[in-house]
Amino acid sequence: MFDRKSGFNALLDEVQIPPERWSKAPRQVSIALTNLCDLHCSYCYAPKHRAALEADVLGGWLTELDAAGCLGVGFGGGEPTLHPAFAEICRSAARDTELAITFTTHGHRLVPRLLEQLCGSVHFIRISVDGVGRTYERLRGRPFHDLVARLHDARQLAPLGINVVINANTIDELDAVAALAMEVGASELLLLPQQATHSVGAADAAVTRKLKSWLDNAKPDVSLAISEAGAQGMPTCDPLPKEKGLMSYVHIDASGHVRPSSYALEGVAIDKAGAIAAIDRLRAVTGDAN
Repeated sequence: MFDRKSGFNALLDEVQIPPERWSKAPRQVSIALTNLCDLHCSYCYAPKHRAALEADVLGGWLTELDAAGCLGVGFGGGEPTLHPAFAEICRSAARDTELAITFTTHGHRLVPRLLEQLCGSVHFIRISVDGVGRTYERLRGRPFHDLVARLHDARQLAPLGINVVINANTIDELDAVAALAMEVGASELLLLPQQATHSVGAADAAVTRKLKSWLDNAKPDVSLAISEAGAQGMPTCDPLPKEKGLMSYVHIDASGHVRPSSYALEGVAIDKAGAIAAIDRLRAVTGDAN
């Protein structure tokens, strides 16, 4: 049982269902609507070539994923709000499927007009907040006070989560970021240990030690989660523990390729056979059929 508005889900396991009857879709799919972004963070992992998904093609994939048992989709990028059909994509997905609709954004484009267009069509919003004050402004090149205003506005639309990339610049500001999350009424703080890109390395051992220490000692009044990539033994949120790998999650990039994650370099193109067929081919290629 799953309620997309509250996020509540419950598994009734009194009846054992044979594997051949399990849903074919991953429970969660992240989708990069576009590679475009109007920020230039050095640690961004998103591809830098121009690409964007067509709204009508995407709509067909979402219908297919919904029918095959997917619970939710998370739109990202790049910056998803730069897709010219972003609001309509969210409205159509909420209207035509039972999927939970979420998106991840830098937040600065969440002005009242866009929020009004999204009203009733979004069930959760993730906003990236890498450090506070001058640290945020140095890393992201936008006024921090503007971000805080957008956080308060977005919270009126839907439940809010805050994402923070964990690196040498942000690790000592986790208390301040957690305090901000509580101030704006966020329901989750998602920690994302920095991954290596063409211009920066992954979070080093010193940063990882500090993060583990903070997790052991911090008691923020907000739920904590950590990405599987870079967790290095730290506990991750795993709501469906018997569903791993590609049964749990896949990523669709802005060029229409299915990948094991947004960090993965290789993927399988979605062709006329559809999204589920591409996911099945990816499972065959990776050997991940569980």
